[in-house]
Amino acid sequence: MKIFKFGGASVKDAEGVKNVLEVLKTVGYEDVLIVISAMGKTTNALELVIKNYFDKSNELNASLQEVRKYHNQILLDLFEDEDHEVFFDVNAHFDDLEYFIRSNKSPNYSFVYDQVVSIGEIVSTTIVSHYFNYSGLKNNWIDVRPLIKTDNNYRDAQVDWETTQKLITKGIKKKTLNITQGFLGSDENNFTTTLGREGSDYTAAIFAYCLGTESVTIWKDVPGVLNADPRYFENAVLLNQISYREAIELAFYGASVIHPKTLQPLQKKEIPLFVKSFVNPTLPGTSVSRGADLIPQTSCFIVKKNQLLLSLSSIDFDFIMENHISEIFGLFSKHKIKVNMIQNTAISFSVCIEDKYNNFEELRKVLAKKFKVSYNENVSLYTIRHFDENASKVVETNKTILLRQISRETMQVITKE
Repeated sequence: MKIFKFGGASVKDAEGVKNVLEVLKTVGYEDVLIVISAMGKTTNALELVIKNYFDKSNELNASLQEVRKYHNQILLDLFEDEDHEVFFDVNAHFDDLEYFIRSNKSPNYSFVYDQVVSIGEIVSTTIVSHYFNYSGLKNNWIDVRPLIKTDNNYRDAQVDWETTQKLITKGIKKKTLNITQGFLGSDENNFTTTLGREGSDYTAAIFAYCLGTESVTIWKDVPGVLNADPRYFENAVLLNQISYREAIELAFYGASVIHPKTLQPLQKKEIPLFVKSFVNPTLPGTSVSRGADLIPQTSCFIVKKNQLLLSLSSIDFDFIMENHISEIFGLFSKHKIKVNMIQNTAISFSVCIEDKYNNFEELRKVLAKKFKVSYNENVSLYTIRHFDENASKVVETNKTILLRQISRETMQVITKE
């Protein structure tokens, strides 16, 4: 069996859905499990629904209807018969969502988030599955939530691997085309959970690990893994091959093509990962497997925007020791603050952090009770793997350098632009 993952960009409209069908006809679809994300920017649109819900905004209904309208247009573009059952199924999913919003009593933002945003993947796969059947490509639609079991850490749930392994082994039909959702799971009470943003890649890896599949292919709108994001760097180079180790390093530092949690389960069973273009599916793309770290050998650039550079120093000029650092990291964990770079001296501690859950202000107030706190907002963190002098110049030219850190293979620079 092979696993294919198609992201939101590949199914953002009717033409995208039709193209996915053509990709499958080109590369083969027998004994394949497809993991599909929400269509286009649906997750962002549903996040607006959640914001309006908690803000008690009179825009709540309008934002809900926008999501319905977007998907309904795709349906109208795909299906000539408006009496086709897919219209009923999609409307039923949205009716379930609206019922949840009306009846929910929980004030837990993360819980509500997972119940609401999950509709994106459910509707997306419903449309794709029906369209494939409509076009003569028979398939088996699967609700992923009863198969991937997690804890109840909503928005960033951790997988119960033993239970998930048993459920997936029993629940997946082989020798057929299966379609399921990325990003989603469920806890012991069967409430929907999510695996973190961009978690659909991780879903593909979970299925691959549990089923011992031949390979995983992530289909993107780029030709493969590039050595740099072409939005920020000129002359990006396609990487033909990456080792698991190098890919994990790149993912750890924030490379966006491969989700950080995707690679570990694949490495354990040495399941190769391919990153290919859904625009040109016959191109070789990038392979991730055992072997040479990089082919070709070149510097790799990663940039993370909208970071915070936080600096802490002791109020009474005591050393920042292990007990202080342990306490600080405990607070980072409690407030779900992601740490991307660390540097310390005897009496100060600097850290580049990512506040994706908007908890920094609360954290700052806690830290200010024991430390002198200063910070720079909206800084950029550049990471260069396999750096050289020319690569350093590419990053540092015409920028204000706030912090620089160099190891044998990696250079990191925090800048204010």
